Amino acid sequence: MTGPGKTRAGNEERLFLGLIIGLVLVAGIGAWGLTYALSQREQTRGLPPDRVRTLADFSLTNTAGQTVTRADLHGKILVVSFLFTSCSLTCPEVTKHMAEIQRLTAGQPDVRLVSLTVDPRDDTLPVLAKYGQRFAADTNRWQFLTGDKTVLYHLITTSFLKQDLDDPFSYMPGNFSHTERLAVVDPHGRVTAYFDGLRDDVATVVAAEITRLRQYAL
Repeated sequence: MTGPGKTRAGNEERLFLGLIIGLVLVAGIGAWGLTYALSQREQTRGLPPDRVRTLADFSLTNTAGQTVTRADLHGKILVVSFLFTSCSLTCPEVTKHMAEIQRLTAGQPDVRLVSLTVDPRDDTLPVLAKYGQRFAADTNRWQFLTGDKTVLYHLITTSFLKQDLDDPFSYMPGNFSHTERLAVVDPHGRVTAYFDGLRDDVATVVAAEITRLRQYAL
């Protein structure tokens, strides 16, 4: 059956369908825009810790054979990374960005860089020293720390990262999650944010976070 009534009904159906498609597109674009805005905020301000995290007490050893404790870092803004020297992909990239942060914070005596090994069995002091030299680490400002595995893992799990002991396929010593992240710690020992250590612009973003913390403390 054809006629004006059926034609009108068909037009109304097409109009209704067009409106639905339009609303879906608008909603999709809006959701994408919100996700993008949130991701941009995370990139510039970092991810907050999953819970309140503060720097635990510890006693570890740097590449010069000196004991380093929490008290030695008190009052400093810290940038902390996690590595194992046999890692050939993510760790060198993150450490390269730590070297950029070292350069950007030169002349800022309130900033210290700390790299914690998650593989203390193989990352001996000579191995860590050679690794640091590869990235021109200034040992007065950038500490590569190792020590007793129990102490190291307690510090990392308490202060920085989750540990997934149920993952049998993890290649990461200690089964730590998100070891590619850089953690920023304020002068009071509080973790303020994590940053993706693999991003090309992470050094400038972390430097901006350090400036923000310093201004906030004034």
